[in-house]
Amino acid sequence: MPRYALKIEYHGGPFAGWQRQSQGLASVQGAVEAALAKLEPRAHTIAAAGRTDAGVHATGQVATLDMERDWDPFRLMEALNHHLRPAPVAILAAVRVADDFHARFSALERRYLFRLIQRRAPLTHDAHLAWRVQHSLDLDAMREGAAHLIGLHDFTTFRSTLCQSKSPVKTLDEIAITEAPYAGGREIRFTLRARSFLHNQVRSIVGTLERVGAGSWQPEDVKTALDAKDRAACGPVCPPDGLYLTGVGYPVDPFG
Repeated sequence: MPRYALKIEYHGGPFAGWQRQSQGLASVQGAVEAALAKLEPRAHTIAAAGRTDAGVHATGQVATLDMERDWDPFRLMEALNHHLRPAPVAILAAVRVADDFHARFSALERRYLFRLIQRRAPLTHDAHLAWRVQHSLDLDAMREGAAHLIGLHDFTTFRSTLCQSKSPVKTLDEIAITEAPYAGGREIRFTLRARSFLHNQVRSIVGTLERVGAGSWQPEDVKTALDAKDRAACGPVCPPDGLYLTGVGYPVDPFG
């Protein structure tokens, strides 16, 4: 069976997350599999590089699937986009890949972006696409706090109690905090990169760093929380609205 990789973009607002839901709730995986069933009427199961949570978005999710027909990749992309309408899901690219390529297990890194808007006025165009805070934030303090999280650590403090990962030990390769102009305020962008992430790890980290930026925590308090290896030591978990899976790294980029 020919194997394909898809690069997928979606708005996570209407979905209970990426993963197909046994309760029948809307999921991104379920939407793509339903579209595939319109092309080849049978049960389909696709594998993704990351299982994003409810409300989390993606601009570079990757999934692999096996088809019975030898589809031209462009025609497969076009057909899926046709059958996905009106769901806020788009196939950005489709490519034929080797039989041993797997969206999840072949991945070397995942990249996430969190968008935080600092302004007094409510969000209009970016409603449900970013997290708004009204108070000022100290970026240098947040960067100082984030530095304690880079590298190999036990991230028990920064993972959900529902996390199914076998180990809380992960290597966080990068946390970059930058800012950009935004109407009525400014946009603060958190870029995180690692081979893999724990459940709620990014949202827990950003929520904690926001407290540092607001002055409620000191930068060194982040290290104290990390060393505690206790979920109760974590800062607040920020909402999913501003979180995006932006890319997945492989030994060779299948879309390159």
